[in-house]
Amino acid sequence: MCYNIYCRMIRVIGIDPGLQVAGYGIIEVAANRLIAVAGGTIKPTAKDLPTRLLEIHDGLLAVLKEYSPQVASVEDLYTTYAHPKTAVLMGHARGTAIYTLAEANIQVYNYTPTEVKSAVTGYGRASKEQMQLMVTKLLGLAEKPKYDHISDAFGMAICHINRERTKELTQSRSFRR
Repeated sequence: MCYNIYCRMIRVIGIDPGLQVAGYGIIEVAANRLIAVAGGTIKPTAKDLPTRLLEIHDGLLAVLKEYSPQVASVEDLYTTYAHPKTAVLMGHARGTAIYTLAEANIQVYNYTPTEVKSAVTGYGRASKEQMQLMVTKLLGLAEKPKYDHISDAFGMAICHINRERTKELTQSRSFRR
């Protein structure tokens, strides 16, 4: 019996939420390989917050319908207390993404930017460029993603896959004892 995430096919969507630009990256895990299925951005055009959130919802819903991921990984909120309004505004975008995923019956996992950077590059304070380069390498992409939001979203998905793999390997080792 196989307990490893790599023994079954699974499709994971990573989401980098944002009010100006939200990134998504979809990865399929099959036969011990990470395959980039799709990556892109959702760019709301409305000026008012409610319509902007609706555009994020509708854009993400279209992506979910087209690619049918089973699991989602969403960036957790982080902020300094010097900019609490930014955290509240970003919370709206993140909440909209989580609501849309819940509405589509997709299980959501949350990871901090530091966890994602550590899982992808091995260093929790990696630069955007280092993230782009490692995502490109890990997914075997011909060129690095056009936008940071896309590579960050792919990184979210990679982080989740790595965490699940580690968890399953740990469980299978303790099962054998």
